[in-house]
Amino acid sequence: MRIKLPSIPALGVYLALSCLFVTAWLLNPAHTHSSFAMNPVKAVTDQVARPIYTSRFASSGLVDFVHSSAVTALPDGSLMTAWFAGSREGAADVQVRSARFDAKTGEWGAERVLATRNSTQQGTQRYIRKLGNPVIALAPDKRLWLFYVSVSMGGWAGSAVNVMVSDDFGENWSAPRQLITSPFLNISTLVRSAPVFHADGSIGLPVYHEFLGKFAEYLYLSADGDVIDKYRISHGKNSLQPTVVPLDGQRGIALLRYAGNTHHRVLATRTEDAGQNWSEPYPLEPWNPNSSLAAVATPEHGLLVALNDLQEGRFKLSLYGTDEKMDDWRSLRDLDKSPDPEGDPFSPQAYKKIIGNEFRGSSGALRQPLEAQFLNNLDTRVCNPRGCEFEYEYPYFIRSPDGMYHLVYSWNNTFIKHVTFNDAWLSERLK
Repeated sequence: MRIKLPSIPALGVYLALSCLFVTAWLLNPAHTHSSFAMNPVKAVTDQVARPIYTSRFASSGLVDFVHSSAVTALPDGSLMTAWFAGSREGAADVQVRSARFDAKTGEWGAERVLATRNSTQQGTQRYIRKLGNPVIALAPDKRLWLFYVSVSMGGWAGSAVNVMVSDDFGENWSAPRQLITSPFLNISTLVRSAPVFHADGSIGLPVYHEFLGKFAEYLYLSADGDVIDKYRISHGKNSLQPTVVPLDGQRGIALLRYAGNTHHRVLATRTEDAGQNWSEPYPLEPWNPNSSLAAVATPEHGLLVALNDLQEGRFKLSLYGTDEKMDDWRSLRDLDKSPDPEGDPFSPQAYKKIIGNEFRGSSGALRQPLEAQFLNNLDTRVCNPRGCEFEYEYPYFIRSPDGMYHLVYSWNNTFIKHVTFNDAWLSERLK
């Protein structure tokens, strides 16, 4: 087939328009940031004064690969989580799904589809190959925001960020639209971590790039989700997926996934002006095997960090506490881990026995009857010729207005797991 190239005049017009667009982008005037919004937490009740630690599954599908979850708290005390699911990561059948947690029953409800390739294609008027990485958050004005990644061409380096909004806490959603984050074909912007809200309602969205480098940025959006500006968090080719934790109105910390070959440690950088400028990233104590991590602030101005503190692999997910300076790290709990200390695979027979016990520990009443069907599908979901392996990854952390901590993560790529605990439980672990 002969490909028709654009004529010289048409090509000239295209290049001229591209230059004008890039110039306008680069000359975009600087904006003054609003300070970080420090979300108030209600007074501790008798219920949360007692140590609480629970775990349960948020998803309920028994066939699909599930990954990259997020969670937010709603005004009635319920929670909403979102993740992507499909035959495999990057497959054309991947959907963005959600579920709602009923605080009264202590159970997650049925799954619901929020976005597909077709719905995203119709909303954005762009061809869409695949979807990934949803993040969900409730703004101070009670609008619910969903950001997620789509790719029209190439791999994840060709990503763009889409946004949907709900005015009724997730019952109904706007059509997806695409954020314009780059003058260069609007590609290579991905999301993974929780948005940060500012005092005037504007939104700070931690994003990262994988095209011609791996680096992080802070995307600054209006309260209506329009791109105002963006600020570089890191440079180079070795940092991804920033998790931004405000400490007060101006100061904040970003923790980054390390993707280089030098020290294999978690990276950190700081801001003193609500995200406009960031210090040079530096390595911390915990290991990072090129894996996502999540963090949240505590009332004492420390941090809780969930990560794969391993040199290689993702067979153990750990919870750490650290001070604001991030000099003193304390192991609080192994959230989930392989029974093999090196993460080596198990035979299918041994694996089913172990993971069956783990399933029963987190399934809850509504998902308990799914055990037999879950175990029957394991061979095609987590096993390969080497055997069956355990994998716990991609944590996402929030602290809800009632003072509870909520953590969701990928559990063996088969379920989204939700862990809840409170300050009383945390105080016991820190003694």
